[in-house]
Amino acid sequence: MLMLSVGMSLELGSLVAHWRRLTWQTWTRLLFATFLLPPLLALGLGHLLPVTLATTAGLFLIAIAPGAPLMTRGVAKRGFDMQLAASYQVWGALMIPLMIPLLAAAAGKLYDREIWIPPGALLAVIAKQQLLPLIAGMALMRWAPEFATRVRRVFNVVGNGLLTLAILGLLWKLGPTLREISPWVFVAALGLACGCLGVSRALLSGKTPGVQTLVVSNVNRHVGLALLISGQYLSNKNTLPVIACYALCAPLVMALYAKHARRREAESLAASRAQSTLL
Repeated sequence: MLMLSVGMSLELGSLVAHWRRLTWQTWTRLLFATFLLPPLLALGLGHLLPVTLATTAGLFLIAIAPGAPLMTRGVAKRGFDMQLAASYQVWGALMIPLMIPLLAAAAGKLYDREIWIPPGALLAVIAKQQLLPLIAGMALMRWAPEFATRVRRVFNVVGNGLLTLAILGLLWKLGPTLREISPWVFVAALGLACGCLGVSRALLSGKTPGVQTLVVSNVNRHVGLALLISGQYLSNKNTLPVIACYALCAPLVMALYAKHARRREAESLAASRAQSTLL
């Protein structure tokens, strides 16, 4: 419902326009910030902090899975560019079937393990969760605009309600487990969230269009996909705590950064107005 609602709020022309605005240099930096540096950061945190190998594996799975299905809606709620966030999410979704198998196989070699995740399986998940609902929502807005406008808010409200209930149920289910895990697991999850924000902020210059949107979007990793990969291809349930911790840490980091970005924008606007007044 939420992805359909997002699709009803997007414009194909705006999505393509955002892609065209970014140079190849920016795309290369996005590739490093989104897919290449976060996994290295995850492995580094696993070695530096007193955490288990399963925790390191969980961090790595989060790091190689960008673009949570609800990223676009979450970014829009925090006052960032929804159209640019959607463009970034679609690009990341299309890159996942290519990048995740290669990154997972490379990491497996470091630990003398053969890990291969079929690209087709990943594409099926991404298509089901993100691409098809987005396309369906955009098609409804194109061919039935009155109906889409009428039901868009209903889908959003009901979807958010169901999501809230699901999160509360998950937290209740995981409560005993989360209370028993080491505090270092929370530190590792928070470190990865801040690291994803930091690498994108460092690589994307202030001249990049919508840099603040891209920075905050990079924090919102696809924890559901990380869980799926862990269960089906690593057969390790011990990665669950750190993935759950990241799901709790990421919204906090995003909210704090959004508040900081809005304050900086307000200060910059006030300074510009003061300068104009003096002139």
